Amino acid sequence: MTTDEIEIAKVLDELYDIVSGPAGPRDWSRQRSIFHEDSRQMRTWIDAEGKPAIRIMDQEAYAADTTPFFAENDFYEVEIARKINIFGNIAHVWSIYEARRAPDADTLDRRGINSIQLYKDECGWRVVNMIWDNERPGVVASL
Repeated sequence: MTTDEIEIAKVLDELYDIVSGPAGPRDWSRQRSIFHEDSRQMRTWIDAEGKPAIRIMDQEAYAADTTPFFAENDFYEVEIARKINIFGNIAHVWSIYEARRAPDADTLDRRGINSIQLYKDECGWRVVNMIWDNERPGVVASL
């Protein structure tokens, strides 16, 4: 691995660690070290009418959107595969994840893929955009 790939891997490890844990509050201040202040996080899904839907959030909106879920649910998300492409000060990562209600649970809660864009500034690699989708019939995450 190159130095840049190692640094990007550290960002991704932190990204997954921030959201993972037992039911209760998350330390959203940790996002500031790995996300650019103008970053966006985008959840996609298929709505009740079968149409594509997206919710685009800044850091504060993401925390507000997910806090009720994390307050009531154990949630452990881990990366199971990664593909990194780097060009100068920009990088793109495909990151396949699995989520469970306990770290050692046999039952999978969800699986999907994060598409993550990073920018390298004087502080190092930071996420500028992250968009994700969960697997469903006909849509399987693979690299």
